[in-house]
Amino acid sequence: MRQVRDGLVVSSVGTLAGTPGEIGEQLRHSGAERAIALTFAHESEGTVRVIAEALGNLAPMVAGLVKRRQREALDKIVDALVPTVPLPEHMLVEARMTAHARSEVLASGDWLTAAQLAEMAGFSTSNLSAQPNKWKKDGQIFAIRHQGLDYFPAYGLDAEAAYRPLKPLAQTLAVFGAAKDGWGLAYWFASANSFLGGKRPQDVLLKSPERVLAAATDEMAEIAHG
Repeated sequence: MRQVRDGLVVSSVGTLAGTPGEIGEQLRHSGAERAIALTFAHESEGTVRVIAEALGNLAPMVAGLVKRRQREALDKIVDALVPTVPLPEHMLVEARMTAHARSEVLASGDWLTAAQLAEMAGFSTSNLSAQPNKWKKDGQIFAIRHQGLDYFPAYGLDAEAAYRPLKPLAQTLAVFGAAKDGWGLAYWFASANSFLGGKRPQDVLLKSPERVLAAATDEMAEIAHG
C-alpha cells in the first residue's frame, strides 16, 4: 500500500528493527500514528530484519482484507435495515396464476422422472437419467423442471415400442422450436384446443398425430401474426 506525499510515492507501512532503545528513538521521529511492537528474546539482528521486512510486505494485504470485510459487514447491516420492496400487484397475480397452472399440470399424473422413465424402458440402472436426457437434447421429448428434477410426459411415450418417445411428438416439438419452453409445451398439450374440437392435444397425439401436428402449426401461425 502506497501514498503520495509532496509528489513522492512512499509506503504507508514502515518497519523498524533494532534494540528497544533504537526503536523508541526511531518512533519519536517517524510521525507514525499507530505502531505494533514485536519483541524477540533471542534472535540475531539479521533474522529480526528479515521478519520485519516480511511483515511490512504482508501488512497492506491484511489491512485491505480487514477493510473489505468491514465493508461487507456494513452492506449486510444496510440490507437488513432497508425494508423489502413489495412486488407490484400485477406480478403477484401473475405468480399466482402460474403457480395454479403448474399445479394443475403436475396434478394430472401424466409425468415421470427420468429414473421412472428409464426403469419402464428397461435401461441400465447405472445412469438412469442418461437416455431420457439424450432424448430431450435430441428433441424427441420435452420435460418440465420442478424442484430440481426433470419430469417427462407419459403421454409422449409409445407403450408398444418399449416406452420410447412417440415419433409424432418430435415432429410437433420441431414445429414449436424455441417458441415454447417445457412448461409452455405442457400447458399447450394439456389445454382444450378448438382446432381439435375442444380436445386436449395430449389425448389426441397417439390416435390422430396428424391433427395434433396441424394444431401446432396453426398455433405457431397465430403466434407469428401476433
